Amino acid sequence: MLSPIDTKGFTLIELLVVLLIMGLLAGLVSAIAQPDARALLRIEAERLAHLLNLATDESRFTGKNIRWTSDGPGYRFLRFREDTGWSEIRDNDLLRPRLLPPGIAIVDLSIESMRPQGVMRLQFTPYSPPPAFSIALSSGGAHYTVTAPPVGAARALPGEGTTHGQMPLR
Repeated sequence: MLSPIDTKGFTLIELLVVLLIMGLLAGLVSAIAQPDARALLRIEAERLAHLLNLATDESRFTGKNIRWTSDGPGYRFLRFREDTGWSEIRDNDLLRPRLLPPGIAIVDLSIESMRPQGVMRLQFTPYSPPPAFSIALSSGGAHYTVTAPPVGAARALPGEGTTHGQMPLR
């Protein structure tokens, strides 16, 4: 026989425990699903390295000069045509203008054997190898460098890459 105090249902403590467990699981899933700032910086550096390699190949295959330029929070690719000069690439979705995620910025471009220009601009010509270069990306305290030798592919490396125009030794 049930006493008048015994009822069917959950107590407040049981409901709070269930809500606490659900909250912890939701927090854990969101932490796993969303990359941290360093992982996001690595992804962006690797994407930039692949796009610069693509721009080099595109220049060689089309016989046209291609230029990469950055304003810090984003970058874009331009193609040179005899009749119009430099114009933004719009017929290739991969080489479209891109904005970096909030907090990530391109902070430096160093080109081997060149003084700093004040503008971040890199040019790929179809009939000569690209210059050795280093592009520094930063997000808070994390740093990545996209670097390329004169012969070979660009690649993303963790850490700061250039100081006063010197190429990274990696």
